[in-house]
Amino acid sequence: MNYQMLLESIKDISREAGKAIMDVYAREGEMDITTKENDSPLTEADLAAHRIIVDLLRELTPALPILSEESRAIPWEERQYWDTYWLVDPLDGTKEFISRNGEFTVNIALIDNGRPLMGVVYVPVKDVLYSGGPDGAFKEENGNSEAIESAKINKDQHTVAVVASRSHKGDELEDWLERAAERFHQMELVSMGSSLKICLVAEGRADIYPRLALTSEWDTAAAQAILEAAGGILTDTDFNIYRYNQKEDILNPFFFAIGDREFDWSAI
Repeated sequence: MNYQMLLESIKDISREAGKAIMDVYAREGEMDITTKENDSPLTEADLAAHRIIVDLLRELTPALPILSEESRAIPWEERQYWDTYWLVDPLDGTKEFISRNGEFTVNIALIDNGRPLMGVVYVPVKDVLYSGGPDGAFKEENGNSEAIESAKINKDQHTVAVVASRSHKGDELEDWLERAAERFHQMELVSMGSSLKICLVAEGRADIYPRLALTSEWDTAAAQAILEAAGGILTDTDFNIYRYNQKEDILNPFFFAIGDREFDWSAI
């Protein structure tokens, strides 16, 4: 399998899905919004992007199964035997899409034996694309592509940049932030929507993203591929590197997206 050619193809697919999303985003007036089983919103744009991605991935790799947020009904009895498959969130950040703040993405990841081997996170509003795979991690913006890498922390560092969700904060996160503030004395807290939070860690603009609230596997897979290609890791709260399709439940454990693999965050 030529991974670089495959990665270029999924970049193109993410951009096609982004065009469909922007067609809906640009309309005036109220959006057509329904509710999913988990009470999260579902828009016409989610479904349009899903159809485009699934159709084009089936043309690209007919033998590989696809798990998308909008086709979540595939049973574990079938999924547990998948070694290599596509894991897709056609529109990550539907709430951000509805509020029109631009912080939503198209996420496509290739999972191989539990590991996110490659991934693309595309930001349609800004036409910014993050990608990661065997050849490294990159950010494409304004027609330019540049390699990205996560930041390192030295033992005497007194400032840390922490990225957090706009809409999901709670007591556990507040407690963690207090402990981190004791270690570093000064924290820069950056709020962001969707999988962009992990991408900020991947490109070195933040040191850590503590996610102490629920997410699903399609929310994180593409960004984790980028983070790992950039030198970082995504772990559970016991600091085990997270892997996919290992259990029937598609919910992620609470996790940390970490830029510096060598820094001992366990003390915090």
